[in-house]
Amino acid sequence: MLQLIAHDVPALVFPVGADVLQVLWCPLIHSDHDQHSPVPMLRWRSVADLADRPLLDEAPRPCDFDDEYVPQPCVIHPTETVEYPNWDMPAELSERVGEWSEEMEESFGLSYYDAFTTQQSKVGGYPGWTQSPNWPHCSCGSRMEHLLTISAVNRVAAGFRSRSAPVPAAAGKLPTTRNCSTAATK
Repeated sequence: MLQLIAHDVPALVFPVGADVLQVLWCPLIHSDHDQHSPVPMLRWRSVADLADRPLLDEAPRPCDFDDEYVPQPCVIHPTETVEYPNWDMPAELSERVGEWSEEMEESFGLSYYDAFTTQQSKVGGYPGWTQSPNWPHCSCGSRMEHLLTISAVNRVAAGFRSRSAPVPAAAGKLPTTRNCSTAATK
């Protein structure tokens, strides 16, 4: 489970009357949902409603689960960053960024992907596509926006990237988005 409170993630738009987002998932792979991953459920709630409920001393362990999908207790430390897309660029711009990224990797040991995309858990920003973009669409036909990524990898905590790096003018104009990435501590 992940719980976000509105004052900790000001860039996230909460529905009227809600100031808590709880993300729950069953720690089993659900291939019947065509995801081959846990199926998340979102609960938008209010702090006032939750204040009357007792806190558990310990999170209950599921009776059947895949270890890699059981969250480990931790505290997150949100950090606002500016992020650039890794796949969602016009072809010409993508080609220029690819060339520039190769030069950057040779000179500094960092690729565009490593330096300018956020690869850890985050609210908002661009999805960390491992394949060509596959944006879901709402039943009304509109493209859905990226809400959050929950990642098992936390490169910020390891000191890999904690702030946005400047983009050289040679890369051209890149679309940006703000996200709230997180560094987790146990």
